[in-house]
Amino acid sequence: MEYAATVFFYVLIILLSMLLGVAGVALTPRLIPVQRRKPHNSAISTLYGGLYVLYGVIVGFTAFVVLNKYNAARVTVQHEAVDVAMIYHLAQSFPESKRDQIQGLAESYARVVVGEEWPQMRQGQTSPRAQALAYDLRSAIQGFKPTTTTEQLIYAQELDAVNDLDTDRVTRLLDVGRGLPPILWIALGGLSINMLLFACLIGVEDTQLHMLGVSALAAGIALVLCTIFVLDRPFGTEFRVGPQPFELVLHEIEGTGQQ
Repeated sequence: MEYAATVFFYVLIILLSMLLGVAGVALTPRLIPVQRRKPHNSAISTLYGGLYVLYGVIVGFTAFVVLNKYNAARVTVQHEAVDVAMIYHLAQSFPESKRDQIQGLAESYARVVVGEEWPQMRQGQTSPRAQALAYDLRSAIQGFKPTTTTEQLIYAQELDAVNDLDTDRVTRLLDVGRGLPPILWIALGGLSINMLLFACLIGVEDTQLHMLGVSALAAGIALVLCTIFVLDRPFGTEFRVGPQPFELVLHEIEGTGQQ
C-alpha cells in the first residue's frame, strides 16, 4: 500500500510539472508576443544549448554520485549481514556458555536491525537497542580468554569479524543521515527552472505543439530529480535498500537451531 502511495506521489509530481510547463507556454504570449520572440529563436536556441550542456553535466555528475552511494549502501548491508553470520558460526567452537552468549547476541542484533532499526532509518533515525547489542557483542567476544591454539585462532577471527561489523554499521548509519550537499540541489533546481523558462521563450506559432514539447521536457526534468532524490536516500523511501541479507542470516540461524 505504501509502495503504491509513493509511486502515486511521484507520478503526481511529474503531472504537476507537465501542467506547469503548459501554463508557462500559455502565459508567455501574454507577456511577450510570439511575433517578438520568433526572430530571436536562433539566439535563444544558442543560449538554451549552453544551458542544456550545463544541465547535462550537473545531472550526470549528481547521478554518478547518488548511484554510487546507493550501490555502496547495498554492499555495506550485505557485508554487515555476513559479519553477523560469521560471528555466529565462529562462536560454535567456543565453550558452551560463551558460545550461547555470543550466538544469542548475534541473533538478537540481526532481529532488532530488521524489525526495529530498518523502519526507523526511513525517518532518519537509528535504534539505540541495536547499538547496545553491538556493544554487548563486542564485549562478549573481547571477554573470552582462549586457552588452546584453536580457540586463539577462532578468537582472532571473531575479533576481525566484530571489527568489520562495527565498521559496516557505522558506514550504514552515516548513509542514513548523509545526503547530497545543498549546493547541488540549488544548482539542479536553478538550472531546471532556467531550462523551462528558455523552452517557453522559443517562438513557436503552433501553441499546442509548443505545449506538448515543454510539458514533455518538464516531465523529463521531474523524473530526473525524483530519481536523484530516491537514490540519494538509500534507506529513506519505498525504493530503499532492504534488509534481505539480514533476513537470510536469520533464516540460516533458525535452520541451524532446528538441527
